Amino acid sequence: MKKNAMTVVLSVILSALAAYGIVRTAVRANASQDVSFNSSDAASFDGARYRTVNLAQTDYPDFTYAAESAVDAVVYVAVTVRQTQNYQIDPFYRFFFGDEAPQSRDRLTQGSGSGVIIRSDGYIVTNNHVVENATEINVTLNNNKTFPAHVIGTDPATDVALIKIEADGLPTIPFANSDNLRLGEWVLAIGSPYDLRSTITAGIVSAKGRAMGQRSGSELKIESFIQTDAAVNPGNSGGALVNKAGELVGVNTAIISQTGSYSGYSFAVPSNIVRKIAEDLIDFGQVRRVMLGITGGNLTDEIAKELKLSSLNGVYINEVQKGSTADKAGLKKDDVILELGGAKVNNMSALQEKVNSFHPGDKAEIKFVRSGSERTEELVFQEAAGEAKNGTVDEDGAVAFYGAKLAPASKETLSRLGLKKGVEIVSLGSGKMREAGASEGFVIQYVNDQPVENAKQVVDIANKSKRAVFIEGVSASGRASYFGFGKDE
Repeated sequence: MKKNAMTVVLSVILSALAAYGIVRTAVRANASQDVSFNSSDAASFDGARYRTVNLAQTDYPDFTYAAESAVDAVVYVAVTVRQTQNYQIDPFYRFFFGDEAPQSRDRLTQGSGSGVIIRSDGYIVTNNHVVENATEINVTLNNNKTFPAHVIGTDPATDVALIKIEADGLPTIPFANSDNLRLGEWVLAIGSPYDLRSTITAGIVSAKGRAMGQRSGSELKIESFIQTDAAVNPGNSGGALVNKAGELVGVNTAIISQTGSYSGYSFAVPSNIVRKIAEDLIDFGQVRRVMLGITGGNLTDEIAKELKLSSLNGVYINEVQKGSTADKAGLKKDDVILELGGAKVNNMSALQEKVNSFHPGDKAEIKFVRSGSERTEELVFQEAAGEAKNGTVDEDGAVAFYGAKLAPASKETLSRLGLKKGVEIVSLGSGKMREAGASEGFVIQYVNDQPVENAKQVVDIANKSKRAVFIEGVSASGRASYFGFGKDE
């Protein structure tokens, strides 16, 4: 009797263990299977059929590696900006002091943004609008250490700036090839919105080559943004946009919002543009930009129909500048550019982005359509006007100098200003001269306390200076002025 009871107990225990093993095996098997979201293969609603979607658990995004590897290389940038405030002169004040009464005054304001460490010796990329007109810049790392920073150079055309702190062994974010980004790809935005340090948000790439068209004026602008739905707010400017591998694919720069806060759209400068600008500023002290030399735009239905094109992808050429890169390669009006350097250019923004990745002297193949036939030619890129290396002489004799063009002041100008000699700023583009406060028509009399009477002397004295360039002279209105800038070499 006891033996039979023992047999029954052992049978029950073994059965329970077997059942437990089967259940565990089934659970593990189910966990490794795809997760399926559908009611049936023939599911429909009001006649509409739905695809079956199967998502393996390995397809769910895991951002932990990207976040943990990139967050330490994103910094907080605090700036002090000097702003000039204009105001009306009180009539009572004018009665005693006349029109010489001050009509403006300077005041200091505080601002902040983000930055990305790209070299372990302290080079940091950020936005131009973060550090523009800053009199003081301080950078705080993710470990709360703070360093003073100085501007290496800026590029208002792309809203990119490069600053530097004196430190070594810093964490960095490696550059990715932003051309490889795909629509729908997951990305992370890292920055310091509203002074909330090291904030990380996630989104997807919703568009590439996006032009916002919100900046006005005659200044050169290059807009080919990455659009995402990662949350970006004031303070994120200059922060990192990284992919799932923790690589830099862009620098966050703007949002579109009626309230000033995030409303679903954010924009970043592609990493390929950022990298090229940073390298130029480190190697040359200024951005060496090339120019294709065309005017045109995106294809329209009317143009495509007139040229008998089957697609609206490409850039229509309306005019080719004589002697330009495009002209020397044989491009003509009514040509439609399809590819540049092996990359498709479906619109003007994409073409701008690709052109901006080249240096003067670089060669590239350009594919275009002419009279219904595809052609391929080789380009040799020329330096853009106003971006020439210091000391470069134009056809009209003007000499390039940190974004400006210099020429001996004319007799008429010298007579009008009551001067005997000097060097005139005949044109002013983006660069250190503009940032330092120079203006067109300004006549340079002294550079680093040495008198000058021709452009070559200005360039030679500046080249010999190890740290800074200090310029004295007379503005176009006849007012004695001075300004200076650091060489950062």
